[in-house]
Amino acid sequence: MAEISNSRHVLDVVVVGAGFAGMYMLYRLREQGLNVLVLDEASEVGGTWYWNRYPGARCDVESMEYSYSFSDELQQEWEWSDRFSTQPEILEYASHVADRFDLRNNIKFGSRVESMTFSDNQTWVIETVSGEVYRSRYCVMATGSLSSINKPKFKGIDSYNGDWYITGKWPHENVDLSGKTVGIIGTGSSAVQAIPVIAEHAKHLTVFQRTANYSIPANNEPLDPEELRKVKEDYSSMREKQKLARAGVALTNIGTKSALDVTEEERLIEYQKRWDVGYSGFISSYSDIGTNEEANETLAEFVRSKIREIVKDPVKAEILSPKNAIGCKRLCADTNYFETYNRDNVSLIDVNDTPIESLVSEGVKTSEKIFNFDVVVFAIGFDAMTGALLSIDIKGKNGEKLTDKWSDGPKSYLGLTIEGFPNMFTITGPGSPSVLGNMMVAIEQHVEWITKCIQDMESDGNTEIEAQIDAENEWMDHIEEVANQTIRYSCNSWYVGANVPGKKRVFMPYIGGYNVY
Repeated sequence: MAEISNSRHVLDVVVVGAGFAGMYMLYRLREQGLNVLVLDEASEVGGTWYWNRYPGARCDVESMEYSYSFSDELQQEWEWSDRFSTQPEILEYASHVADRFDLRNNIKFGSRVESMTFSDNQTWVIETVSGEVYRSRYCVMATGSLSSINKPKFKGIDSYNGDWYITGKWPHENVDLSGKTVGIIGTGSSAVQAIPVIAEHAKHLTVFQRTANYSIPANNEPLDPEELRKVKEDYSSMREKQKLARAGVALTNIGTKSALDVTEEERLIEYQKRWDVGYSGFISSYSDIGTNEEANETLAEFVRSKIREIVKDPVKAEILSPKNAIGCKRLCADTNYFETYNRDNVSLIDVNDTPIESLVSEGVKTSEKIFNFDVVVFAIGFDAMTGALLSIDIKGKNGEKLTDKWSDGPKSYLGLTIEGFPNMFTITGPGSPSVLGNMMVAIEQHVEWITKCIQDMESDGNTEIEAQIDAENEWMDHIEEVANQTIRYSCNSWYVGANVPGKKRVFMPYIGGYNVY
C-alpha cells in the first residue's frame, strides 16, 4: 500500500469491507475512473470467509451459483471442486479474483473503521482505529450481513483455564482437538457444520443445545466434469434464471402445487425425493410451505421423522426434533449431523432443562453439574445485518447518529440508502433480500445499482443523494406487511434480531424475493 500517500487521503469513494461485495464495488468504481480505496480490518480479502474458518465451514449455495457473473473469463477459468464449496476453496477463489483484477493496490488491510462523519462540505470523514483520516464524497458500506459476531458473555468466562474459541472468529493457525474433551455451545448453522468434524477428532464432545434446528443433508459430492462443462457452455442462461428466481438460485426446483392439494402418499414421495437430492430446493417442495401452517407442518413432521429414524437414542432424537415451523429460522445444510449423535463420544445437553449457569475453571457449570473441558467452542451466531454497521460511530446530517436512528430497529430505503445519511450506500443492508438467498446475486445487484447511481450523479453534476423519509417509511411498512404474511415471522430467529439481548424485534431482510425486489 505504499502508493497510498497522505495526499491521496482525499478520495472519490471509500468502501468499507473487502469481501465479495467490497471487491466487486472496487472493480466497478475503478472502471468509472474514480479514485477508490477499500478499508478492511482483516489482513486479506474474503470478508466472512476470511473469519469463519471453523471446522467444516462450507457454503450452503451450490458452487456454480455462489460465484461472480460479471466476467465470463473468470467463470470459464475457475474450477470448483465440490457441489458445495469449503471455506478454504472460497477464500482461494476470493484471492484469485483479487489477483486477476489487480484489486489489492486499492485495498488497505489492517484498517478497522472507527467513525464516519458527514461534514458540512458534503464529504464523509472516515477515521480508523489507528488514527488514519480519509475524506471521500461517497461511502459504500460493504460490511456484510453476517460479519459481526455475538461475543460470549457467560459469567465466569475469565476464570476458565482451558482454551475457548468462537466459530465466527476461528484462529488462522491449526487448532488441534485430537484427544481433547470439548464442549460446544449452540446448534445453529455453524455448529451443525462443525459438530460432526469436531466429533471425529475429539476424545469427547458435549453439545449444549437451546433450540433444535431443522437440518437437511447437503449430499455434497465432487462436481462431475461433464455437468461442469454443460453449465459453462451456457453460463449466461443460468445467470438470467438466478436474477428471476425468488432466492437468486437457478437450480432450485420450485413446487407449484399446494401441499394440501395432494395426498399424503404423494407428499411423502416428493419429500423423500428432495431429501435424497439434498439441501437445495428442499423447502420449496410445495408453494405454500412458507405461508400455510398446516402445509408447513407436513414438511416439518417429515424432517422430524427422519431425525427419529437416524438418531438411535429416542431421548436424543426428541431433544433434536424442532418444535417450531420449518423455515422460520435459517434452514441448515449438513454432512452427517444427526448421525453424529450416535457416536459413543458425543453427549447432548438440553439447556432448557439444565441451564448453563457459568463457566468455571474446569469448564461449564449447569444447574445440574460441572462439565470438565479442555476446550469450549462458542457457536452463538451473529449480530446479523446491523451489527457491523452499528459497531462504527456513524454520524450523518446535523450530527445524527445511526445508532439513534436505528434505536427502534433498522430503517432504510431498499436496504441501500438511509434518510439523513447522504452519499452513503449499504450493500445488502437491512431492508433488502440479502440473507434470504444467494448473496452473490444480491451483491451484484446492489453494486451495479450503486455504480449506475454514482455515474448518473457525476454526469448530471449532482453532489448529494439520500432517501426521502416518506419513501423510507413506506418501504419499511412494506417489509413488515410482506413478512407478516409468512411463517418466517413466527419464531425467535436472527432474522428479527431475537438472538441478541435487547435488540429491537424487527424483521430485517425483505422476504418478497429477489425477482420482485
